Amino acid sequence: MMEKTLHCRITGRVQGVCFRMETQKQARKRGIKGWARNCADGSVELMATGEETSLHQLLAWLGQGPPLATVDEVESLWLTLTPFDDFTIR
Repeated sequence: MMEKTLHCRITGRVQGVCFRMETQKQARKRGIKGWARNCADGSVELMATGEETSLHQLLAWLGQGPPLATVDEVESLWLTLTPFDDFTIR
């Protein structure tokens, strides 16, 4: 059971389309903890900690996003393990 932490920035039409709320649902469904927030430049940023397999599943979902989103790019970086209590929207 190998936990890792993933930092992502998602660009495209990702604000005003329930992206953070749907990301939270996807993360919680996979037992992932962390947070997601809107950024001033129109992107969404997130930190996620969980099982590596679950994080890869979330990363694949982020490339599509919810139905109203249009994802242009997902930048991801694997980091040193960072513990979180839940997956929250900031």
